[in-house]
Amino acid sequence: MESFPLLPGGVHSGSDNYRAPKETPFYWGTQGHDDELYIQQAVVLIEDAVHYRSINHRMDPRSIQLYRWYYSRLCQWGLNVVIFVILVLAFIERPSSLSVTSDLRSKHTLWEPPCGLTEGIEIICLLIFTFDLIVKSYLIGHEEFLKCKWLVAYMVVISVSVIDWTLSLSMACDDTMRIRKLIRPFYLLQNSSLMKKTLKCIKRTIPEITSVILLVVLHLCVFTMFGMLLFERGENPEKNMEWEFYFKNFSQSLTSLLVLLTTANNPDVMTPAYTLNRGFSVFFILFSGFGTYFLMNLLTAIIYNQFRGYLVMSIQTSILRRHLGIRAAFELLHCQSQEPTFSEDETVECVMVQTVLKVMRRVQMKGYYRDAIMKKASQSSSGYIPREAFQRLFDELDKDRMKYHPPLPEYSSKFLRKVQFVFSQHYVTVVGNAVALANVVCICMILVIDCEKTLSERDNYYLETINCFFILYYLLEMVLKMVAFGWTGYVSYGSNIFDGSLTALLLGLQISIFATYSLPFSYWNPAHGGLTSLWEMVRLVNMLSIFRFLRIIPNIKLMALVASTMVDLVKNLRAFAGILVVVYYVFAVLGVWLFRGAIIAPATNLSTTVDPRIMKMTVNKTLQCGSYEQLGYWSNNFDDFASALVLLYNIMMMNNWNVFLDAYARYTTEWSKLYFIAWWLTSSVMWVNLFIALILENFIYKWDRNHGCSNRDMERTDLETTIQLMFRQQIAEPTEEEVVTKLHAHQHLQHLTMSMSLDKI
Repeated sequence: MESFPLLPGGVHSGSDNYRAPKETPFYWGTQGHDDELYIQQAVVLIEDAVHYRSINHRMDPRSIQLYRWYYSRLCQWGLNVVIFVILVLAFIERPSSLSVTSDLRSKHTLWEPPCGLTEGIEIICLLIFTFDLIVKSYLIGHEEFLKCKWLVAYMVVISVSVIDWTLSLSMACDDTMRIRKLIRPFYLLQNSSLMKKTLKCIKRTIPEITSVILLVVLHLCVFTMFGMLLFERGENPEKNMEWEFYFKNFSQSLTSLLVLLTTANNPDVMTPAYTLNRGFSVFFILFSGFGTYFLMNLLTAIIYNQFRGYLVMSIQTSILRRHLGIRAAFELLHCQSQEPTFSEDETVECVMVQTVLKVMRRVQMKGYYRDAIMKKASQSSSGYIPREAFQRLFDELDKDRMKYHPPLPEYSSKFLRKVQFVFSQHYVTVVGNAVALANVVCICMILVIDCEKTLSERDNYYLETINCFFILYYLLEMVLKMVAFGWTGYVSYGSNIFDGSLTALLLGLQISIFATYSLPFSYWNPAHGGLTSLWEMVRLVNMLSIFRFLRIIPNIKLMALVASTMVDLVKNLRAFAGILVVVYYVFAVLGVWLFRGAIIAPATNLSTTVDPRIMKMTVNKTLQCGSYEQLGYWSNNFDDFASALVLLYNIMMMNNWNVFLDAYARYTTEWSKLYFIAWWLTSSVMWVNLFIALILENFIYKWDRNHGCSNRDMERTDLETTIQLMFRQQIAEPTEEEVVTKLHAHQHLQHLTMSMSLDKI
């Protein structure tokens, strides 16, 4: 096989003003299968560039086939399903979450899985993960495998899980602590490169904010000691309420002020002292004013600023990966004239347009961007593309996608042409929005009138008549729009798909109502027999009608911008949400381990097995306003995985989280507060604020891009808002030397080269 240098000497900047080679173009090898191999390698490298993947993997024919199969949509979806399944097992494993309610007073588990069922599903998932690890290790090679900490950790996690799984079966599934449950979120982390980058950035950010956290701790400790000095126990019991409830000891004082820092117990914590003397309010105002509004916001700003800096550095690596993939593909495909084409001592590296088109047809990517790249490549008049122009071809990946609607159908009928002219205008949408608003207003008025009536007292005749009228209008609007735009034109608008789907659903429900509750209307009764009462079906129709009113969103610029930002967050910021899922999962498993069965339901409070001290505290606290027992928070507990997730969410919201701090401190130990404080720092202080900052970053990016655009332009433009593009302006393009150095170190491409000299750059 004839070889050529991967990075040949004489790398020039290239020029568009070149002539086609005088001689026949240079071919890669003497055999057809060699040419095909280079084509396949170039396809894989471009796919790596499109998806910001590393090009450090094997490049032989069999490995290329395996590599493309592994990163195919079907294989990756299958792997994601397996990860989802193994994470969901926590809901049905013991203690099972399969119960109607989590209330400790009436909780009854519907079904407990038999021993071996969840274990059987789990071992299948572990075998698939083992196969995944073997494939990844083979593709990147043994040396790269040992360098990759994530893959080494992947192997350790699978090994620990298999050992723990074996121990569970040996104990007849009677183990209470399963270590493998705690490390399951690792499978989700290691399968997302962006998630791994995010976690790495968070890890680097934490040391940077240590000083501010210490300042918050100092602030808490100083005011705690001041509070204990101000609110000491006096001789008059009536004046000791502040001391009794909030400053009785150091632990209680520190907890009270920590909760005040989150404003969850304001103004309760200062009310007893403020009642005695208004001057005591100065203490609490100074504490919360400096702590809540200065230190906590300063902490949020530092967290985001540091994280953003590390994220930009991490995204720089992704941009470099794209450049490496594109440059390596060019070096595989480029052809040189056998004689100088510009001057006697200059040779221009270029690739044939025909070759580029052949490669792009095989690349697995979005069809819109493939067509854009191929169209741009075909515009070369000489039939050759130099290196810089080849690199610029892939700038199309960063451009916004323009939506083009098919032309209107042509009708020979004069009547149909008039219908088409009328219902293809924008004011038809405006009238439809007004009708949808009228529908919502009618539903609201009837709900207000009937809000205090029972089902038997309600007359559904009027509401059902109104619904019939509006549904007929929606159906007529949908049919006429289909006539005006044609079927392909109608479905090319996202708003039409939304309207049409809900209209068809409303029509189906209305037909079922007529079929179930026959005429006359006067005999319709909400208590009519059947699987579903009339009111339930009418209520469903009303909810869908209200939901259909959301069609106005694309017609209001700011509202459309907010809605599109939310959609982009779901599509492009899944890695950040994934980290939050991992944190929730780990803390929920720990919570079940630590606090399962800690809180005793009232029905078992008198049991002889209950500690009398706990029973006494429970009885006393039951009479106290604002306690766990008095508020009836029995459904908020750690007795199963689903309950733990809901409780963690309630604590993250910071409303009444002091109730849970107090309850679990009473039922277990004061040290339990460390768990809740750690969750508060991780979820509310760190991650929620970071997520909000990223939402703002996304919104500002889209606002700047859409500034001055009309609603119609926004509807036609599908903005690319990936993490890489959001921070692209802060990222410098990699230098030529950096790209060539990285390619020079690519061990799996070395066999393609005869020489590679960096001195000739």
